[in-house]
Amino acid sequence: MLPLNMLAQSTLTGVVSDGATGEPLPGVNVIVEGTTNGTATDIDGKFTLTNINNGERIVFSFIGYADQVIEYSGQSSLTVSLQEDTTQLEEVVVIGYGTTTKKDATGAITTVSSKDFTKGAVMSSDQLIVGKAPGVRITNAGGAPDSAPNIRIRGGSSLSANNNPLIIIDGIPIDNVNPAGVNNPLSLVNPNDIESFTVLKDASATAIYGSRASNGVIIITTKKGSSGAPKFNYSSYVAVSKATQSIDVMDSASFVRFIQEYHPGFTNYLGVDDPTTDAVDDPSTPQIEGRNIYDTNWQDEILRTSISTDHNFSASANLFGKVPFRSSIGYTKNEGLVKTNDYERYTATIKATPTFLDDHLKVDVNAKGFWIDKNSIDEGGAIGGSLNMDPTKPVYADGDVNNFGGYYQNTTAANPLDFDGQYNPVNLLQERRRPEVVNKFLGNVQFDYKMHFLPELRAVVNLGAEASRAKITEEYGQYAFATYQFDNVNDTFVFNPGVNYRETQHITNKTLDSYLAYTKNFQGFLTRIDAQAGYSYQSFVNDGYKTIYQYNTNTGLREERINEANPTNRYYNKMVLESFFGRANVDLMDKYLFTFTLRADASSLFRKDLRWGYFPAAGFAWRITDESFLKDNTTIKNLKLRLGYGQTGQQDITGTAGFYPSSPIFSPGDPNSQYLPGTNTYSANPFNDQLTWETTTTYNVGLDFAFFKNDLISGSVDVYQRDTDDLLVKSSVPPGQFLTNEITQNVGSMTNKGVELGLTIRPIVTEDFTWDVTGNFAYNIGEVKNLKDVQMIDATESGLPVQTGVRLARHSVGEQPYSAWVFEQLYDTDGNPIVGAFKDRNGDGVITNDDRYFEALRPNWTYGFSTNFTYKNLDFSASFHGQADGQVYNSVKLVGGWTNRALPNNTNSLNNVLDFYNGAADPRFETIQGNIPLSDYYLENASFLRCDNLTLGYRFNNLIKDGQGSLRLYAAVNNVFLITKYSGQDPENFNALDNNFYPRPRVYSLGLNFDF
Repeated sequence: MLPLNMLAQSTLTGVVSDGATGEPLPGVNVIVEGTTNGTATDIDGKFTLTNINNGERIVFSFIGYADQVIEYSGQSSLTVSLQEDTTQLEEVVVIGYGTTTKKDATGAITTVSSKDFTKGAVMSSDQLIVGKAPGVRITNAGGAPDSAPNIRIRGGSSLSANNNPLIIIDGIPIDNVNPAGVNNPLSLVNPNDIESFTVLKDASATAIYGSRASNGVIIITTKKGSSGAPKFNYSSYVAVSKATQSIDVMDSASFVRFIQEYHPGFTNYLGVDDPTTDAVDDPSTPQIEGRNIYDTNWQDEILRTSISTDHNFSASANLFGKVPFRSSIGYTKNEGLVKTNDYERYTATIKATPTFLDDHLKVDVNAKGFWIDKNSIDEGGAIGGSLNMDPTKPVYADGDVNNFGGYYQNTTAANPLDFDGQYNPVNLLQERRRPEVVNKFLGNVQFDYKMHFLPELRAVVNLGAEASRAKITEEYGQYAFATYQFDNVNDTFVFNPGVNYRETQHITNKTLDSYLAYTKNFQGFLTRIDAQAGYSYQSFVNDGYKTIYQYNTNTGLREERINEANPTNRYYNKMVLESFFGRANVDLMDKYLFTFTLRADASSLFRKDLRWGYFPAAGFAWRITDESFLKDNTTIKNLKLRLGYGQTGQQDITGTAGFYPSSPIFSPGDPNSQYLPGTNTYSANPFNDQLTWETTTTYNVGLDFAFFKNDLISGSVDVYQRDTDDLLVKSSVPPGQFLTNEITQNVGSMTNKGVELGLTIRPIVTEDFTWDVTGNFAYNIGEVKNLKDVQMIDATESGLPVQTGVRLARHSVGEQPYSAWVFEQLYDTDGNPIVGAFKDRNGDGVITNDDRYFEALRPNWTYGFSTNFTYKNLDFSASFHGQADGQVYNSVKLVGGWTNRALPNNTNSLNNVLDFYNGAADPRFETIQGNIPLSDYYLENASFLRCDNLTLGYRFNNLIKDGQGSLRLYAAVNNVFLITKYSGQDPENFNALDNNFYPRPRVYSLGLNFDF
């Protein structure tokens, strides 16, 4: 009795892919035209549509692609390819526990895909997005191959607690604690394997991650397998790196003149006889008192022109016709600018997404292996020594002065084996080896089951592991300075080479996520529901051993130092996080979008009854261009208003308070200070059992836009305020309360306000020629609102290199966080500094700390921009970033910019100084005693513009039969130029202290990329 078309209802399965690349497209809407019957493709582009009648039309739609309509005629499966529609702006966005689209996103999200990455010789993955995302400041600690990055999103939300964003790689939140021997965790990830970065900035986007997300989230997605024919890729480059600028210290001629002019009583300390030349017959050699003077550029002696290579091979395929698969291997050898600073990296990845149970169960397998071997140099000693060493002394010496394996070393007159003042920095590098070897595994298995009885409901379980094994061995050679000891047995100085330090470390972190996800599309007032609810568990375990070896003055041997309080030399730290979360995305009329999130987090750092924190968030977006009054507008192509509110929690204080800050723990006392021999006493460690969550509340208003044909102008603007309460701050306490005078506690509040703009302009979009310009800028200003019972606290990371214990910066109420607390230098009418004269700002007639003022160090204004040209097979790209303000403290000038610094300190060695004759320093400064180091004289404007990369490439197509195969050759320069008024080496310094800085190299590279 039923209509015939009811009897013909069927089920259709299929896959939707990108017509250009063959990659699967997740999130494609699949709807029977004119009905509410629909679904969406999963992350592998697959779909299942039920209750279809013959003759009905199925519409496949995805923003950024042209709609495709297929009439159903009884097919059991379909393969659909969508063609990109360049008139639409859209892409899939990876968010917490799922994906969305730019069209549907309600939070402040920036995605940087592979086509926008910084090109050329890129060592670590963080360098791919420097200057690419508004409000994201990435500052590397220097130019070493694995120099640590400082990443701040919207300025950071804390003072003493961790300010790093949460970084998630293919579903695994990585540890904030680096393996021993690793400075940059992102240097472990092969940049060639990365598909995209997604930056979540406001609380409505980050709240689903709760704990660890107060400072934003960076989600890294790696490349996946192909659903089409097998594809292979080989890429390689060779790079040459050179230092771009050195510190302007004196050469020998200037130094001789300087000593004769300022310290004539010490001219006999200059130079040594050169046995290879005749002092009288060689007038080209600088001379003094009949002696030839060497002219040694010690910076050149420790630096080198380095050569680096990189090789990568990847294969992707659809195994057995139904398992998208990708695997890659990579090898990188990078020579640092400082000699002996060598770095090798091997990487291997496997990614597969098989399906089972008629495509109802998808298994996503990711496995990444890394092997790192580097020689960690004493860059502070070597670089600092190269600036300090007397330029009239040679690197190597022969004859009677040589007792150090050929290296020149100044000695005392009394003992030719007694070091005197300076250590030869070349010896420091060549006679010390510190191989640091790290093996790391990062992997997960995710099971995604689509219920047979309710396809819109999925159960997801993600099991992940991050494990590393590190080994460090520090060894000294026969003539290493650190082995030089006094032998009590023989009453003389001796060398004692061998192992000086060992460390082995095991880090094992585990992740478990399990949640239900429900997604359903509708027609009418309610158009879509996308909801998740689940549980998350993370465990971080750091287990290791450190052994220090020392010279035994009784035996004359280098032996293991026994720590009787910890005879095994073991350390063990563990932290556990547990969470419940829920999120619902509700779309009304396909233009009013709501997001509601709630997360409950628990941290083992807090005591049991203070362990849980609850963090809600909500977001709203209005797609204005979907309103009837703009539906057919040809000028305004996209316009969406976003509103966001939410709270996130911060608990990571392990860097300042350890892993057990709220627990009473006892440590054994000194074995030499016991009441009874052989019986240990124990003393209580400082702890604070009142610690609880630091809470950050964020308000965000944003607007996404696109105008004119081909989205000639597109971008987004965001305005935000972020308030942090119950700050986890390390501050002073009254004596006797916490077993110490300074402890981490919940005190005070701070706020950050800012605006961000991202803009893309596409002036030319034709079949043969495209040109686009992308830029962004951000303004962020913070203020410490309250610190409870104190006005200011030290910023512990701002210690000056002179006068032990003196710190430059403070966190002070009413000021920006991390502001320099300095005296105001006075100048004469010619603009020259009056040494030791400072402004009496309060007018009381004396100079005290009350006359100091605050100067913000970190920049408020940051920006970046890039441009890309393509003409047929030719391409050119350029990228830049910079900051428009901020201050940097010229520590190099402080250390080497005063005349008496050259004088020996109870030795017979002179110290080199900055070149006073060309303006590198002011000779009026004879000493730096008193308040001079805390003067704003050493603060300089840190504004700069850096050209990060210029790349020119050409692609050869159809290299293999059937039109397959392409080869792209390119030439690139990284760190091309730097424009700044800063008088020192480099103003880009996260902590605003320029001291013993490892120079950033300029890198010239030639490379190829072969697809077949």
